[in-house]
Amino acid sequence: MLKALKSTSVQARLLGFTTPFQSNLRYGSSQINSPLLRVVNSNRVVNPNLNKRAYFCTDSSDGSTIVMESKGVEEGAAEADSKSSSAMVPTVFKPEDYLTVIALPLPHRPLFPGFYMPIYVKDPKLLAALVESRKRHAPYAGAFLVKDEPGTEASVTSGSDAEKSIYELKGKELLNRLHEVGTLAQITSIQGDQVVLIGHRRLRITEMVSEDPLTVKIDHLKDKPYNKDDDVIKATSFEVISTLRDVLKTSSLWRDHVQTYTQHIGDFNYPRLADFGAAISGANKSQCQEVLEELDVYKRLKLTLELVKKEMEISKIQESIAKAIEEKISGEQRRYLLNEQLKAIKKELGLEADDKTALSAKFRERLEPNKEKCPPHVLQVIEEELTKLQLLEASSSEFNVTRNYLDWLTALPWGNYSDENFDVIRAQKILDEDHYGLSDVKERILEFIAVGKLRGSSQGKIICLSGPPGVGKTSIGRSIARALNRKFYRFSVGGLSDVAEIKGHRRTYIGAMPGKMVQCLKSVGTANPLVLIDEIDKLGRGHAGDPASAMLELLDPEQNANFLDHYLDVPIDLSKVLFVCTANVVEMIPNPLLDRMEIISIAGYITDEKTHIARDYLEKATREACGINPKQVEVTDAALLALIENYCREAGVRNLQKHIEKIYRKIALKLVRQGATYDPPSAAKLESGTDGTTVCVDAQAEVESTDDSSVKKVQEVVSTAEEAEVVDVVLSDEKEKISADQVSDSVNHDETKMEPEVEETKPIEKVLVDDSNLSDFVGKPVFHAERIYENTPVGVVMGLAWTSMGGSTLYIETTHVEQGEGKGALQLTGQLGDVMKESAQIAHTVSRAILAAKEPENSYFSNTKLHLHVPAGATPKDGPSAGCTMITSLLSLAMNKPVRKDIAMTGEVTLTGRILPIGGVKEKTIAARRSQVKTLIFPAANKRDFDELASNVKEGLEAHFVEEYNQIFELAFENKEEEQ
Repeated sequence: MLKALKSTSVQARLLGFTTPFQSNLRYGSSQINSPLLRVVNSNRVVNPNLNKRAYFCTDSSDGSTIVMESKGVEEGAAEADSKSSSAMVPTVFKPEDYLTVIALPLPHRPLFPGFYMPIYVKDPKLLAALVESRKRHAPYAGAFLVKDEPGTEASVTSGSDAEKSIYELKGKELLNRLHEVGTLAQITSIQGDQVVLIGHRRLRITEMVSEDPLTVKIDHLKDKPYNKDDDVIKATSFEVISTLRDVLKTSSLWRDHVQTYTQHIGDFNYPRLADFGAAISGANKSQCQEVLEELDVYKRLKLTLELVKKEMEISKIQESIAKAIEEKISGEQRRYLLNEQLKAIKKELGLEADDKTALSAKFRERLEPNKEKCPPHVLQVIEEELTKLQLLEASSSEFNVTRNYLDWLTALPWGNYSDENFDVIRAQKILDEDHYGLSDVKERILEFIAVGKLRGSSQGKIICLSGPPGVGKTSIGRSIARALNRKFYRFSVGGLSDVAEIKGHRRTYIGAMPGKMVQCLKSVGTANPLVLIDEIDKLGRGHAGDPASAMLELLDPEQNANFLDHYLDVPIDLSKVLFVCTANVVEMIPNPLLDRMEIISIAGYITDEKTHIARDYLEKATREACGINPKQVEVTDAALLALIENYCREAGVRNLQKHIEKIYRKIALKLVRQGATYDPPSAAKLESGTDGTTVCVDAQAEVESTDDSSVKKVQEVVSTAEEAEVVDVVLSDEKEKISADQVSDSVNHDETKMEPEVEETKPIEKVLVDDSNLSDFVGKPVFHAERIYENTPVGVVMGLAWTSMGGSTLYIETTHVEQGEGKGALQLTGQLGDVMKESAQIAHTVSRAILAAKEPENSYFSNTKLHLHVPAGATPKDGPSAGCTMITSLLSLAMNKPVRKDIAMTGEVTLTGRILPIGGVKEKTIAARRSQVKTLIFPAANKRDFDELASNVKEGLEAHFVEEYNQIFELAFENKEEEQ
């Protein structure tokens, strides 16, 4: 019996009833009298020991049964139980006798009648029930496809997850997940948890009998009657067969499995053909289930035809993809072979050298112009690398490294310097053209040029321009390069955290590159450019080292003559390079790096300077950028002054430029809207001819489209200026004639198109921007007057502060909280830093000493709890320069005397009352002018800083320079008494 089973299995395998999508599928026998069955029966092997026959698989349409006849049924059954579980179990039952079966869930695809399918049963109870049914000679079960879980897609859910969820289902829950229509399956073998099923006929679940294992009652389904001679069914079946054969021709996956079946495909009846096509297709399980549930043979054939047609399309796409890839690969291979042959032919003919020789020639040719200027040690390295290049294989990685290294070495401008211009007058003119004010910066640049002119050559310097944002530090660097006639190169080091960006990578790294300076020299082509290093105070520090320390060699005049880049590994002379650095806060630059620079401070611009810059530079550039005619707009001086005072108080002019651009954008929109309300003008204008005559030209398209005679009449030459009045009359008459002619022509050609009548256009009104309507263009004022008090009350004094955006005034306010014996204390608010808090404690101590000296009987500080506040409270404040202001505020409250309203002061105070110098004199002076302060008090050590300020900054200010606080006391209080 085992041999018979194996023989039949081999025959089925030869028939090719397998598919790449459904592993181990086999088709059963055909009708009793079919040639295919005769082939199967002729090859069947009978075991002489058992002496019995076996007919395999019923026909799902005719209901015939599998009958296993034997001389000794009992002995065969006993022997089958004792042998391997793969043996066929003999039975005399008919499939239609089974009205109650065990339900087997199929996770992936339905089982079609006539095919067999291996499944894995993980449920031990279900597996035991199947084994028991085989022992009872009832080896039948119902195979039903499992529905997809609600809310999920079958294509998204993985197979293992689906099987796991199926195994967990029991009873009614499992029944609800099963499709009603399934297949009556014969259990052919059970090996471990693998059960092999053969499908026989369709069936439908009617009700549940038991839950564990799930047993259901079934109804056997039969195909609906159909006419075998129906032409439509025949045509559909022939199309299915034809499509299957086409798929076999194109798809190698199907060809290996079904090639034996093609000669017998005509022996099958229509229902089996439909099942066969659906079973071996790669359709999803829902489509296969739809075929299984269809009892109408014609509709089933149509569904199967759709599936095999889809397989045909997939095969065509697969073939086109394979063909495209093959063509691409073959094309590239052919091109490569032809290129290699071309190289070989050219080399044989002497027309072209090989790659290495050509590269060497290119490098030598590039080095030739600067060979005499090139340092000897660099020439030696280049020759060594060229020799090394000839010895390396072109396919090796070392070859590419050497080639790139030689590329950089020969591309640098060794000893190639640009001719500098040392004309001081020209440089002064260029600097004045680009920038207004900044006399100290310009003076320093002119000094550098003068020294270069006397020496005949210029040495590289390191200049650091420090100042608030928007004061023009970067643009000054460009102007210096233009004045000196040097090449300009800029790179920003803000946030730079990799040392390799400055010193380069080692050549051993993949993708190694030289540092920024080597890239700069290659880019500009000269060895003496002007290099602008932007934002040097914002250098970062990361895991790749400290770039600030790596900049030391680059910016040291004593070391950069032999600057060593890690990639080039040969010294480079950077002593002729002029370095210009920019920084906002000098204190952020590390001291060793700061020591190598020459600091030029740009404090910012006062209101007068901003007005000139806005009028002469910003407004002109913005007007041209917006395409506005100067005659169409007027921005008054009052508007510019209000814009600077109320919107753009910062030290720089970048925000001022933004506001001016905003004004002109709104003006442009207003002008366009004005012009859009009228028809475009006739554009007739008078132009001067070459001979001094006046020519009338009409630029309108209507005039251009007229005939030549009309144009000639319009373009009459007026030889004298006295006839200019007649021109207007002639023009108006000719325009009327031309318009009439054009209207008549357009009516003749196209009645729907009419030329518009020429109307008199009103001139566009000039846009005036003054302080009254400035808010319409830029919105509400951002800043208000910094002077909070018109007359300063008792305990309030104005101080001067420095910020990164410039200077500002700062009020110190003091008031008493409570009084009582021994309640003297000081409370501080206003987001003060540690240094400023210490200054307040010092001021409290010094003010108590001064009050004791001035008014010994006054015990105000001893018995009063004071509160000192520095507005605005949301702004962090720190620094020692508010010490004298705090003392004055405390004394004003203690003596109940207000301070002069036009006075402001700054200076650090010691416990002995000495006034120490401070910084930011220019910024603080500008802030005082903005607040209409007339009297300033500075430390005596800052007198020189104040004297160096421009006269327009100091104009109208009375400055006092003090060494001890007693001098401030006299200025703040005694003068007040004299005024009273």
